[in-house]
Order: sequence, then structure tokens, then C-alpha cells
Amino acid sequence: MPTDPYAWLEHSLATIHRADWYRSVQPINGRPGATVVLAGQEVINFASNDYLGLAGDERLMAAATAAIAEFGTGSTGSRLLSGHRDLHRGLEEAIASTKQTEDALVFSSGYLANLGTITALVGKRDLILSDQYNHSSLKNGAILSGAVFVEYPHCDIAVLKTQLSQQRQNYRRCLILTDTVFSMDGDLCPLPALLAIADEFNCMLLVDEAHATGVLGKTGAGCVEHFGCTGKQLIQVGTLSKALGSLGGYVAGSNALIDFLRNRAPTWIYTTGLSPADTAAALAAIKIVQQEPQRRAQLWQNVHHLKNLLQELPNLKLLASESPILCFQLSSATDALKAGNQLRDAGIFAPAIRPPTVPTSRIRISLMATHKATHIKKLVAVLKDVNYSEFY
Repeated sequence: MPTDPYAWLEHSLATIHRADWYRSVQPINGRPGATVVLAGQEVINFASNDYLGLAGDERLMAAATAAIAEFGTGSTGSRLLSGHRDLHRGLEEAIASTKQTEDALVFSSGYLANLGTITALVGKRDLILSDQYNHSSLKNGAILSGAVFVEYPHCDIAVLKTQLSQQRQNYRRCLILTDTVFSMDGDLCPLPALLAIADEFNCMLLVDEAHATGVLGKTGAGCVEHFGCTGKQLIQVGTLSKALGSLGGYVAGSNALIDFLRNRAPTWIYTTGLSPADTAAALAAIKIVQQEPQRRAQLWQNVHHLKNLLQELPNLKLLASESPILCFQLSSATDALKAGNQLRDAGIFAPAIRPPTVPTSRIRISLMATHKATHIKKLVAVLKDVNYSEFY
């Protein structure tokens, strides 16, 4: 019988190290942007989810500073107790207007929005069907709900339909879960087909718009707008921490859905409300997205420019992408770390993504509206110099 009940931790860490799965933080100094100082070295930043370059925008900082001056640094309690401010409601109304839904609810993070919504909507008598590549927050929300949790192969509509044909009649409610932009691949979910299946089998459909909000769609409303599905009956979850440059999460949908979540979502009811600074910054970001469509246009110009240049690198095993996220696969976690270090030494910050986050190791490149042509040109030049024969 071991004498130390915590001894297993060191053994587990040793296993993580041997697999090259070990992770540690990397300090970034100064404001976020297209270039950053990483551990004392200035690098071109292709690792950020700040797609529109708003996290360092003076207007967001001014809005946050003004909110602190008026409301203080913290919300002091849950929204149902002492933590609600008119600012919160203003942000919810702005999100609902952007998404063209009846209402919206702001959470303290996107992760909490998914956990709280899923656990409120389904339980032990219900069924969840979830895309295999969904974000951790969707998967953990499904597990915590107590519902029967079944994954379907990535974007495989035929298998999803078969699973529903075989199982739907055995459960009270059914919830289909999917990211709209898959954050570690860059591809999109087949949203119109998912909506049709949800309708056919009387299922709820929850889509996570974290990497689509502000990026996709004519007005930046997200993948739902991109596919022409605005106004359809579904549940939209997202985050304020990516293209909107702040922090927090949201759910957008019908009045009944939002009213129900205010009364049943545990991660909203029992959590301190979003800070005034984050709330004001997100509200300022939404206004900029609406007023400056050229930011989104510049982002997509950068995406198309990089894709065209990458065609000159046939040895690069690029994954299919319809977003500002571009990934190239490598054969192992060790190789991904080597490639990431080579890029870093050359002044490019594009990190290695390894299991268990993803099924196969890769380098993930994310574009920003604030990347200049010279930044993209240098990235491609460095990628040309990488010795891929080491990795494949």
C-alpha cells in the first residue's frame, strides 16, 4: 500500500513528458497584436484568436477604463444577486441584435456558457449527439448533463442520421452539438444539413460560434449568417474573447430559451457576473464590427493571400479550411514541437498543437486583420526553409 496518495502525479507527469505532450505557459509582454514580444524575442504572431486585431484597440481599452471608473473592477456577485449592471443588459441586446435573435444571455466565459446551457437543457432521460471534433466545453457539458452521450464522425451527416434513426425514439429530448468553425482544423460544419436533420428527428441544435462571430457572414454575425440560416430555430453559443477582443461568453436564441437559462443554467446562476471592464470592451467591439466592415474584409484578404502563397509549398500537408485558421499536419508530437521551434527561431510564433487536444499533431496558423503583407511574406519564406523531410 503506497504511503503517499499523491505519488501518482509525478508518474503521470513523467508519462506526459515521454509522449511530448507536456505543456507550459509562454509569457507575452506588452499589448496583443500582429507582432508580440515572446520571452524577450519579437515574433510575428500567428498564434492568436484575435482575428480582427481588437484586443489591443484603443477604443476597447477606453471603454473598459471608463466602465471601471463608473462601476469598479468587479461585479461583486452573481447576476441574480448583486452582480447585474445595465451594461450587461446592453451587451445582451447588442448580441441579440447582431445575431437577429429574440434575446441573449452573457456568461463569464464561453466555456461556462456551453457547460451551463447543455446541462440545463438535457438530463438522464435524454440523448446528445456530438461531432467528434467538438471543443472540450461541448464534450464536458454533455458528460456533466448526465444524458446519453454519443459522438458521430467529424461532419458525417450520414452516420448522424443513422444514429438518430436507431436511437431517437428511445429518449425524451435530443440535442445535437457542433462547433461551426472547428478551431483546430479550420473547416466549417454542414449547418444547413444539420438543421434539416434536427427538424426531421425533432432535435434541438446547439452551435458554438466561438471562432465564427465577427469573422463569418455578411455583417460578421457568424456561420449561421454565412449559411443563410438566420432566423432558424437553433441555439447559438459563442465567446467574446476571440474576434471581439474581450472575455466572456453568450447564448443567443428565443425569449423562452433565454428566460429558461436565467432560471436553470448553473454556470450563470452561481457565478459572479462578467466584470464591467470586459462587458464594456465587448460592447465596444460589437460596435466596431458593425461600423468597420473593412476590418473583416482585410482579414479575408489576408487569408486568401496566404492560401495562394502556400500553393507554392507542395510538401506542406495542409488541412482543408474555410476560415482564418490554417493547419499543416506532422507525423508526431515530437515533429510538431521541432517545427514549432524552427519557426520560433526564425521569428514566427505558430505553436505546435498535439494530442490529446487533437487526434494528429500539427502547426496551427491563425490570420489577423492586422497582419501586413510583409508578415505573411516572411511566414511563407520561413515555411519554405523548414526541412519537411525530417517530419514525413
